[in-house]
Amino acid sequence: MCGRYSQTLTPGQIDEAFGPVTIPSNGLRANYNVAPTQKTIVITNRKPDEVELFEWGLVPFWSKDGKNNARMINARSEGIFDKASFRKPIRERRCIVLGDSFYEWRREGKEKIPFRIKPSNGEPLALAGIWEYWRDKEDETKEKLTFSIITTEPNAEMSPIHNRMPVLLNSPGLREAWLSDLSEKDIGEIMHTPPDGSLELYRVPQLVNSVRNNGPELHEPYRAEDA
Repeated sequence: MCGRYSQTLTPGQIDEAFGPVTIPSNGLRANYNVAPTQKTIVITNRKPDEVELFEWGLVPFWSKDGKNNARMINARSEGIFDKASFRKPIRERRCIVLGDSFYEWRREGKEKIPFRIKPSNGEPLALAGIWEYWRDKEDETKEKLTFSIITTEPNAEMSPIHNRMPVLLNSPGLREAWLSDLSEKDIGEIMHTPPDGSLELYRVPQLVNSVRNNGPELHEPYRAEDA
């Protein structure tokens, strides 16, 4: 799964990789520990020239209360076209989740070892996602925009760490295609395991385990003397 990542991109980095795009003035505060239910930046197929703030954890449009219980922070690529919560978004509401890296934990006995993972080509992290719009039928002032990150089987770098990984949109062509009108076949071809060698990773401090910790120290390589 993908349950934590970091977003420290600057407006210049976003423009260079995704732009030119309109960026919200209050949406680019560095977040070294993005967690489920938090708001963070995405680019959607409804506004491909704009960076928007959405809540992590998809809330289906048919939800009665609109509550984000963080159960749908990820959507497995396998069977996504058939699942009630995902079949409409994957066809009509796709997005790119922006960041610089994601975290994953490798289990060693009773201990879980955190790693920071990022694109090996130095590009920003661009994750394939789906989004949804929810509005309260009894009070239309209550509405919510949410998203889920699509996951797939791991590549060579991720296999020793975890049995799932996010779908990467690691080229301008893939990012543009993901936000365009696509057939189910074309969508399925994008949701594949990223090529081996597309990621680099290193161990980071246990500080990342707690969402209370949120600073550049979470990106520092682990040192045994600090444990």
